Amino acid sequence: IPGYGDSPPSEMVVTAQGRMTFLDHVLQELGMQRPVLISPSMSGRFALPFLLVQGDRLAGFVPIAPVGTKDYTVEQYRRVQTPTLILYGDRDTGLAPQALQNLQHLPEHRVAVLPGAGHACYLDKPEGFHQALLGFLRQLK
Repeated sequence: IPGYGDSPPSEMVVTAQGRMTFLDHVLQELGMQRPVLISPSMSGRFALPFLLVQGDRLAGFVPIAPVGTKDYTVEQYRRVQTPTLILYGDRDTGLAPQALQNLQHLPEHRVAVLPGAGHACYLDKPEGFHQALLGFLRQLK
Protein backbone atom coordinates (compact mmCIF):
# COMPACT_ATOMS: atom_id res chain seq x y z
CA ILE A 1 0.00 0.00 0.00
CA PRO A 2 1.59 3.32 -1.04
CA GLY A 3 2.72 5.37 1.93
CA TYR A 4 2.65 2.43 4.39
CA GLY A 5 5.50 0.28 5.64
CA ASP A 6 8.63 0.86 3.56
CA SER A 7 6.80 2.15 0.46
CA PRO A 8 7.38 5.78 -0.51
CA PRO A 9 4.62 8.30 0.29
CA SER A 10 2.33 9.30 -2.55
CA GLU A 11 0.29 12.49 -2.86
CA MET A 12 -2.28 10.55 -4.89
CA VAL A 13 -3.42 8.45 -1.93
CA VAL A 14 -4.05 11.29 0.55
CA THR A 15 -7.80 11.42 -0.24
CA ALA A 16 -10.44 8.70 -0.59
CA GLN A 17 -10.94 9.78 -4.22
CA GLY A 18 -7.20 9.47 -4.86
CA ARG A 19 -7.07 6.01 -3.28
CA MET A 20 -10.07 4.90 -5.35
CA THR A 21 -8.38 6.20 -8.51
CA PHE A 22 -5.14 4.43 -7.57
CA LEU A 23 -6.95 1.10 -7.11
CA ASP A 24 -8.81 1.65 -10.38
CA HIS A 25 -5.45 2.16 -12.17
CA VAL A 26 -4.04 -1.02 -10.60
CA LEU A 27 -7.04 -3.07 -11.77
CA GLN A 28 -6.82 -1.55 -15.27
CA GLU A 29 -3.08 -2.18 -15.54
CA LEU A 30 -3.62 -5.80 -14.53
CA GLY A 31 -6.44 -6.08 -17.08
CA MET A 32 -8.82 -7.41 -14.45
CA GLN A 33 -12.48 -7.81 -15.37
CA ARG A 34 -14.85 -8.17 -12.39
CA PRO A 35 -12.26 -9.35 -9.85
CA VAL A 36 -12.95 -10.37 -6.28
CA LEU A 37 -11.34 -7.74 -4.06
CA ILE A 38 -9.83 -9.06 -0.82
CA SER A 39 -9.23 -6.28 1.66
CA PRO A 40 -7.37 -6.91 4.93
CA SER A 41 -6.79 -4.19 7.50
CA MET A 42 -5.15 -1.01 6.12
CA SER A 43 -6.23 -1.77 2.55
CA GLY A 44 -9.76 -0.82 3.63
CA ARG A 45 -8.81 2.79 2.97
CA PHE A 46 -8.51 1.84 -0.72
CA ALA A 47 -11.12 -0.89 -1.04
CA LEU A 48 -14.07 0.75 0.74
CA PRO A 49 -14.25 3.93 -1.37
CA PHE A 50 -13.91 1.76 -4.49
CA LEU A 51 -16.64 -0.63 -3.30
CA LEU A 52 -19.07 2.17 -2.47
CA VAL A 53 -18.65 3.95 -5.82
CA GLN A 54 -17.70 1.18 -8.24
CA GLY A 55 -18.80 -2.00 -6.48
CA ASP A 56 -20.66 -3.13 -9.60
CA ARG A 57 -17.24 -3.67 -11.23
CA LEU A 58 -16.42 -6.34 -8.65
CA ALA A 59 -17.59 -9.96 -8.73
CA GLY A 60 -17.17 -10.07 -4.96
CA PHE A 61 -15.68 -8.36 -1.94
CA VAL A 62 -13.91 -9.99 1.03
CA PRO A 63 -13.18 -7.51 3.84
CA ILE A 64 -10.95 -8.88 6.63
CA ALA A 65 -11.32 -6.43 9.54
CA PRO A 66 -10.55 -3.44 7.29
CA VAL A 67 -9.91 0.04 8.65
CA GLY A 68 -12.19 2.92 7.76
CA THR A 69 -15.59 1.24 7.95
CA LYS A 70 -16.94 3.91 10.31
CA ASP A 71 -16.28 6.60 7.70
CA TYR A 72 -19.41 5.67 5.74
CA THR A 73 -23.13 5.72 6.45
CA VAL A 74 -25.63 2.88 6.73
CA GLU A 75 -27.31 4.26 3.58
CA GLN A 76 -24.04 4.12 1.62
CA TYR A 77 -23.51 0.49 2.60
CA ARG A 78 -27.12 -0.44 1.79
CA ARG A 79 -26.74 0.74 -1.82
CA VAL A 80 -23.93 -1.76 -2.53
CA GLN A 81 -25.08 -4.94 -4.31
CA THR A 82 -21.66 -6.66 -4.44
CA PRO A 83 -21.64 -10.16 -2.92
CA THR A 84 -19.54 -9.88 0.24
CA LEU A 85 -17.88 -12.30 2.64
CA ILE A 86 -17.09 -10.54 5.93
CA LEU A 87 -14.22 -12.59 7.32
CA TYR A 88 -12.38 -12.21 10.62
CA GLY A 89 -10.73 -14.02 13.52
CA ASP A 90 -12.62 -14.30 16.78
CA ARG A 91 -9.55 -13.12 18.71
CA ASP A 92 -9.49 -9.80 16.81
CA THR A 93 -11.27 -7.76 19.45
CA GLY A 94 -10.11 -4.41 18.04
CA LEU A 95 -11.03 -3.87 14.41
CA ALA A 96 -13.22 -6.90 13.71
CA PRO A 97 -16.26 -5.98 15.86
CA GLN A 98 -16.29 -2.40 14.54
CA ALA A 99 -15.91 -3.57 10.93
CA LEU A 100 -18.70 -6.13 11.36
CA GLN A 101 -21.00 -3.55 12.93
CA ASN A 102 -20.63 -1.33 9.85
CA LEU A 103 -20.25 -3.90 7.06
CA GLN A 104 -23.30 -5.91 8.10
CA HIS A 105 -25.38 -3.20 6.39
CA LEU A 106 -24.17 -4.49 3.01
CA PRO A 107 -27.29 -6.28 1.68
CA GLU A 108 -25.46 -9.16 -0.05
CA HIS A 109 -23.18 -10.19 2.83
CA ARG A 110 -22.43 -13.30 4.77
CA VAL A 111 -20.05 -13.72 7.69
CA ALA A 112 -17.27 -16.24 8.39
CA VAL A 113 -15.51 -16.24 11.76
CA LEU A 114 -12.24 -18.13 12.20
CA PRO A 115 -11.99 -19.54 15.75
CA GLY A 116 -8.65 -19.01 17.45
CA ALA A 117 -7.47 -16.46 14.87
CA GLY A 118 -6.43 -12.87 15.51
CA HIS A 119 -6.38 -9.79 13.29
CA ALA A 120 -4.25 -11.48 10.59
CA CYS A 121 -6.62 -14.47 10.54
CA TYR A 122 -5.28 -15.63 7.14
CA LEU A 123 -1.86 -16.13 8.79
CA ASP A 124 -3.16 -17.58 12.05
CA LYS A 125 -5.58 -20.09 10.48
CA PRO A 126 -4.69 -20.37 6.77
CA GLU A 127 -6.62 -23.59 6.21
CA GLY A 128 -9.86 -22.20 7.66
CA PHE A 129 -9.31 -18.94 5.80
CA HIS A 130 -8.87 -20.68 2.45
CA GLN A 131 -11.84 -22.95 3.10
CA ALA A 132 -14.12 -19.95 3.77
CA LEU A 133 -12.73 -18.00 0.80
CA LEU A 134 -13.04 -20.91 -1.67
CA GLY A 135 -16.59 -21.61 -0.48
CA PHE A 136 -17.50 -17.98 -1.16
CA LEU A 137 -15.79 -17.94 -4.57
CA ARG A 138 -17.60 -21.12 -5.67
CA GLN A 139 -21.00 -19.56 -5.11
CA LEU A 140 -20.28 -16.41 -7.16
CA LYS A 141 -21.73 -16.13 -10.65
